[in-house]
Amino acid sequence: MIRASLIRMCLLRAPLVFALRTLGLGVLALAAMSGLLVSQQADHGGVASIPVVTFTLDFPQSNPAHYSITVDATGHARYGCMGTVAENSEEQSYDAEFEVSAGNREKIFGWAKKARYFAEKVDSGNAKLAFTGAKVLSYQDGQLSHTARYNYSNLEPVQELTGLFQSMAGTLEYGRRLAYYHRYQKLALDEELKRMEAQARNNELSEIQSVAPVLEEIVEDTSVINVVRARAKELIRTGSSGAARH
Repeated sequence: MIRASLIRMCLLRAPLVFALRTLGLGVLALAAMSGLLVSQQADHGGVASIPVVTFTLDFPQSNPAHYSITVDATGHARYGCMGTVAENSEEQSYDAEFEVSAGNREKIFGWAKKARYFAEKVDSGNAKLAFTGAKVLSYQDGQLSHTARYNYSNLEPVQELTGLFQSMAGTLEYGRRLAYYHRYQKLALDEELKRMEAQARNNELSEIQSVAPVLEEIVEDTSVINVVRARAKELIRTGSSGAARH
């Protein structure tokens, strides 16, 4: 009798256990789907998207002929360009990631706000001005997406942004050339670093710490002459102090 009662109880509980297990699987599946939806929303510029400012320059008469810098609100930045290093060499792409100093990050997003996130026309409209490259500023977050194209702008925040991004690009171009020379033409490093030092002294370069990895490789390479390694070391120090000030 006891055994028969136990059997009946097990039979009665079996559907309930099955139902609970099924419900649990359903909850897990729903949670997974919800996570996927949140991920997709972020990937497609949903509310959770991090604000991003991008500057692009296309100037066929210069080297590089094209580059772009993207900075997000956390300070993470990406640089990409198409250009040559050695004479008669083929045009190649170059990409780098770095962290923008806190001061410049605040300036970038502060100026973007003053420029109304590029929602309106920013070009001066003066056709008599010399062409200095096709420039694009864009802003994106979870709610806004604006793009402005210009050659020259009369708006002060746009001028400030243009100047800062161009000085950042100048620094990153040194990084691109130094990496090439360090690998293929070490005798060219001294003159390149001299030019970089001169521009740094004249405050023509920004975010020097962004090329610190390339400079450190030169410093640590004992096959490079000492004067070149000393220049690279001093530029690392300049970049560190500059990032701290900003």
